Amino acid sequence: MKTTLQILAFLLVAGAAANAQVAPAATGPGGLPISGSLQYSLRFSQTAEFGGSIGNWETSNASASAAYSNGHERFPFILTYSGGYAYTESGPSYSTGLFQNLSLSQGFTWRKLNLTLSDDASYRPQAPTTGFSGIAGIGDIGTGTGSGTTSSQTVLTLKAHALNNIATGQLNYTLTSATSLDLGGSTELLRYVDGNGLDTNTRMANAGVTRRLNARNSLTAKYTFYQFSYPDYGYTITANSGLFGFTREWNRKISTDISVGPQWTRSSGNSVTTSISSVPSSINVATNASLSYKFRFTTANLIYTHGTGSGGGYMFGAEEDSAGLNLSRDFTKNLTIAVDASYRRTAGLQNNESIDGMYSGVQATRRLGRYMSVFASYNAENQSTSQNSSLTSSNPAILNNLLQVVSFGIGYSPRETQLRH
Repeated sequence: MKTTLQILAFLLVAGAAANAQVAPAATGPGGLPISGSLQYSLRFSQTAEFGGSIGNWETSNASASAAYSNGHERFPFILTYSGGYAYTESGPSYSTGLFQNLSLSQGFTWRKLNLTLSDDASYRPQAPTTGFSGIAGIGDIGTGTGSGTTSSQTVLTLKAHALNNIATGQLNYTLTSATSLDLGGSTELLRYVDGNGLDTNTRMANAGVTRRLNARNSLTAKYTFYQFSYPDYGYTITANSGLFGFTREWNRKISTDISVGPQWTRSSGNSVTTSISSVPSSINVATNASLSYKFRFTTANLIYTHGTGSGGGYMFGAEEDSAGLNLSRDFTKNLTIAVDASYRRTAGLQNNESIDGMYSGVQATRRLGRYMSVFASYNAENQSTSQNSSLTSSNPAILNNLLQVVSFGIGYSPRETQLRH
């Protein structure tokens, strides 16, 4: 059954990629079927993972990544992909398996209206940590194919194969030269194919207004509705938030965005038939904050969020904190060092159980000639639960100690290719 689901996951992602390849542009007589820019790479790495009480193991990883943009002004299309396979050479097979992540984004621009439709599909043998792939040690930290993840899997795991799909739509309409309206929504499906996590459905809808004060400063007001449901238990949690924010571009290099406001949370479902205690209605504070720094040789992004979440696949609703940093610097034309770090706290709404997880990774990439490169990386994951928690004893897939990953690898990555038809 597990092998069948892996094959289905691969076909799902590969099929979506195949369909996307013909979407950006029509075939022209005697020309290529697509136009735009394409960047891709192939990588192979060897990793040594040190898990303390859960053992040590070594893996071989073959992976590929690609980023495509059609460059169309009115109908921009972007495809980002990363995937591969991790094979265990020795030790326990916690990391063995297929990993795939495909993101598609189609935009529509018409006069004062901008519409973006996107879909992100992934399959991994563990909760995502770093890079667009979400897999530590394969060499994609700071590679330009994206970093971080929007997945609701806030709890670090091992040997917890999960299918995750997030579909999003966002509409922006310019009311005046200084005022714009934003409407959006998304749906997320999280499925644990081995049955060692909570299958979760998440729905979100939002509406907001942005008022530009001047060239550098803007005010925002936004309402967001969340619904987290657990189909195997007939249980639902809803949250409503109203955020007020301020955005500032300090200069051409630095920009900040912060919003804060109240959030109302409640649950629904028959606690007798579901055997799940209800969550008392409550009012808390929700916060979103980000800082972006872009310079000639250095880029950095810092993000923090706080609010009600789905529970990371292991709790029926939670108060979640998430902080992330990614930084990349080109020291020379051929040497790049990238850093990725995150902190996650998931505290249950029904009890005092909580999970604190931290991740950090650093990667050095040295280019050899026009196409080849070598890389080395070090990654560390550390997660602990509260003293009164029984989560790790009831589910061994949850990481509950320090895990270190050392990797070395080689990559093939041509320069960005411009496609014409």
